[in-house]
Amino acid sequence: MLDFIYYPVSFILWCWHKVFGFVFGPDNAISWILGIVFLTFTVRGILFKPFVKQVRSMKKMQDFAPEVKKLQKKYANDRQKQATEMRKLQQEHGVNPLGSCLPMLLQIPVFIGLNWVLRNFQEGRQSNYFFDAAEVDSYVNAKLFGINIGDAINHFGFAGQSSEWHWEVAPLAIPLMIIAAIATHLTARHSVARQNPASASQQTAMMNKLTLYIFPFGVLVFGAFFPIGLLIYWLANNGWTLGQQHFVYGRIDREEEQKKLEEKEKRDNLAPKPGQKPKKPQPGQKPDPQKKQTSGEGKAETSADSSGETDSGAESGKVSAKSSTSNANGSGAAQKSGNSAKSGSNKGGNSAKGGAWAKNGGNKQRPAGQGKKSKGGKRR
Repeated sequence: MLDFIYYPVSFILWCWHKVFGFVFGPDNAISWILGIVFLTFTVRGILFKPFVKQVRSMKKMQDFAPEVKKLQKKYANDRQKQATEMRKLQQEHGVNPLGSCLPMLLQIPVFIGLNWVLRNFQEGRQSNYFFDAAEVDSYVNAKLFGINIGDAINHFGFAGQSSEWHWEVAPLAIPLMIIAAIATHLTARHSVARQNPASASQQTAMMNKLTLYIFPFGVLVFGAFFPIGLLIYWLANNGWTLGQQHFVYGRIDREEEQKKLEEKEKRDNLAPKPGQKPKKPQPGQKPDPQKKQTSGEGKAETSADSSGETDSGAESGKVSAKSSTSNANGSGAAQKSGNSAKSGSNKGGNSAKGGAWAKNGGNKQRPAGQGKKSKGGKRR
């Protein structure tokens, strides 16, 4: 019925068993265990790109979660309108809800197919899809620590096997079950830590509890019905998931940091540098009122400074004029004293009349009162 799943799974396992059987021997349990591990890695490698899209889609959904809450409140009484608006919002942001679930959905058929193929390795079978009778016998007789890797604590009647309890398998199966449960919890915890608290809802909280606690507990309970090979697949799958999450989440975080740095550089480049003159507005560009106001204030300050400079220049001119007039008065007083002295010397008997006066200027006019007798010198 599901041969389209069983044949591809058995073919991948057959290829890897051939590779490791060439190194360790086809009947060695290590060859079968490594074949199962690399079957897991092959499937997860094929699903790597869908996983990256899933992470990006979940990140976008967390970014516009506040808008989703607004729509839920706005159309709380109209479910049909709410669903329509939600689809429009998801299309605007380029989010596909199915894409976020695709990697998990694709792993379910692989798990079912591998479970069926491993349980069909039974003694006496002539073939098991791509495996022939010799290879079936090789798997049945492959033992790890003395326990067949195809055994389970209880087969629960799968593939026509008995539902008896095989407690001799427990020493190997129980440690694998515990490790698988812890790995499942750590994987879910790493994913939940990436969630945005603003986008939390009741459905999200319920799913987080399921993945954090219910699923690991389910591995502990139902792991008793898994063959050893299937428990190894579960461990390899969770180990791959942990490494893949660390790698993809780190790369997305670096991309977001790079975008933030680029945006900051753009803002810094657009902002004027310290001491840089503002650029002239282009033709047709409206002036900025704030810039206009600041330029007006600057002009007023410069005009005030220039007027202050002219006032100070005028004051300095006045001071220089006063000093020049004082100097002139001083020189005039000195000249008057000299002239009076010269006139006195002329009266005292100097024979060369006007000689001193000619030396001091010659062509200069005498002061009005110089050399005249004061009125009323004679008495009647």
